[in-house]
Amino acid sequence: MSETPIDLQLLAVFAAVAEHASFSKAAQKLGVAKGTVSRSIAQLESSLGVELLHRTTHAVALSTAGAELFDRTRGHLAGLRAAVSGLPERDDAPSGLLRMTAPPDFGAIVLPSVLAAFARRYANVRFDVLLSVAQVDLVKEGYDLAIRVTAGRLRDSSLTARRVGRGVVGLYASPTYLARRGRPKQLGDAQHAWVMHRVALRLLGLDAERALFLVDDFLLVRALLSEGVGIGLLPSFVAQSHVREGLLEEVSVPGLSLSSGELVMVYPSQRKPPKKVSAFRDFLVEAIRAGL
Repeated sequence: MSETPIDLQLLAVFAAVAEHASFSKAAQKLGVAKGTVSRSIAQLESSLGVELLHRTTHAVALSTAGAELFDRTRGHLAGLRAAVSGLPERDDAPSGLLRMTAPPDFGAIVLPSVLAAFARRYANVRFDVLLSVAQVDLVKEGYDLAIRVTAGRLRDSSLTARRVGRGVVGLYASPTYLARRGRPKQLGDAQHAWVMHRVALRLLGLDAERALFLVDDFLLVRALLSEGVGIGLLPSFVAQSHVREGLLEEVSVPGLSLSSGELVMVYPSQRKPPKKVSAFRDFLVEAIRAGL
């Protein structure tokens, strides 16, 4: 014989009546009409096939079965209420675990100061950060958001995208290299050594054979350029600290116009993102606008 599924809400109503020995007081506690409480008890008794409460004009008392049910369930119901009330992200302030993914260069250069400042403001948020060049499936892998650079519209319509800044790029070289080799007359100039990220190679339309160094990390490109080995393309946020320190300078190539992508935050589409996501989104936008 199969068991009849029991609506937990009915058990919660029963527990309220048992605690107060009153339909009226239970209704007041639950914020519902007395008739709703009465119907809920009748439905529960019908589902279980036993009488749970003895009702008189002036009193409500537990039957033997009712007393046994109350004894068996009240601890579990209290535990469920505590579990629900203690859930993160229900408070007005952001809380809970914020899982994000970002490109390694952005993560190494931009995120440390942003995450540290965000953690100081929102002490109840914890972080799980994956730095990867791969585009993680946010829904499948359970991530709250991703930081990405894109040159067009997102392919995944299940994601919401928020622009947080421009993905400006430029060609850079060290002053010592430029003093030694001069400036290029064109992109891919055979008189110069080129240090290229694989993404940059595609963006510029260069053949891989033109690159003295072909790598898959912009931080390595920056380090090689600072050593004076050639000219290469870098996102401005990767290059800017070395430009300020005089280790690199921007190189213009006649007739070359570099297009800028968009730095975006993406997160699963929903009517309202969790507070931790919307708070970090707004915090990152303001940090980038302020120049980090």
